[in-house]
Amino acid sequence: LVFTEEDKYSLYSSLLLKYFLAEGVVCGHELFVASAKEHPDYILKELPAPLLDDTYGKELGDEAAVKSEDLQDSMKIAWRYQNLPKMEASPTTHTKFGHYYDISKKMSPELCQSVKQHSFYLHEESSSEPKMEAWNMNSGYARLLQSIQRIISQEGFDGSDPEKKQRNILRIGIQSLGSILWGDDVCCSETPEDPHSLTKFLYVLRGLLRKSLSVCILTVPAHLTQNKAIMERVRNLSDTVVGLESFIGSERETNPLYKDYHGLVHVHQIPRLNSLICDESDTKDLAFRLKRKLFTIERLHLPPDLSDTVSRASKQDLAGSAKLLSSGCGAMAIGKKHLDF
Repeated sequence: LVFTEEDKYSLYSSLLLKYFLAEGVVCGHELFVASAKEHPDYILKELPAPLLDDTYGKELGDEAAVKSEDLQDSMKIAWRYQNLPKMEASPTTHTKFGHYYDISKKMSPELCQSVKQHSFYLHEESSSEPKMEAWNMNSGYARLLQSIQRIISQEGFDGSDPEKKQRNILRIGIQSLGSILWGDDVCCSETPEDPHSLTKFLYVLRGLLRKSLSVCILTVPAHLTQNKAIMERVRNLSDTVVGLESFIGSERETNPLYKDYHGLVHVHQIPRLNSLICDESDTKDLAFRLKRKLFTIERLHLPPDLSDTVSRASKQDLAGSAKLLSSGCGAMAIGKKHLDF
């Protein structure tokens, strides 16, 4: 269960969801898409087109080479970084994991329809499904759980059934879980009427994932949730927790230190095998940027050292402002570089 904290405008988290679903199509996995925001069919139509191995080399080979040369030059300037291990800032052709995609192109309908797809749109299901009072949770969550359970049972993903010989994987993608569109008020009030609906849903969902050949990624607008205790319980119920912090609308958007990036990636916890607790990532400085064709997550490389430059610039600005002040404040500031109040 992968828990993704959405960025404020939900631009990049939806792109991660599409990457997850596109990888399922290329690998031949079945898909289950659930949403209360936009129709799942629209999400499936917007999946990025995969890049073949030779196409990937042509598209990214030159750019990766230039990036590595720039990185080496910057390392020569910063003498304090010479003894650090070399890290690849961007994926290259010889470090390939999974598949790569071109976000400027859409996946062909023939390839997208080559795998079996299931969808759940809350506004269509609400009229056909009865209210599930026995689940003691939000009716939208209950209908979604009922739909997931039905797909796992009917399509042969139940790992506890030895008669099922199918060995495929079900990829479940849930968009903007916990938003007001699902009928949950955790994003609207600090004291919601039913604060346990979301955690109950995740308890049951984890049980379904544990006994079936399925994996799930869900995006949650965590920045809208006023009660932080609810988000902590949701994080503890997830295996992997990743947060996206976009620079849009913040001071870092115009900060020259972050001019090459569009946001930060926070890895809050990752699964730890044979343990009841989750592990924390040792890599804290991750950033992402959206290129014309790719969405990349890289190590955050800041300029080597700007302390001298910044101090000189600040001194010049201070001296210039002092001259302006001395010209307008009379004899009190004559002969001084700054005003002493």
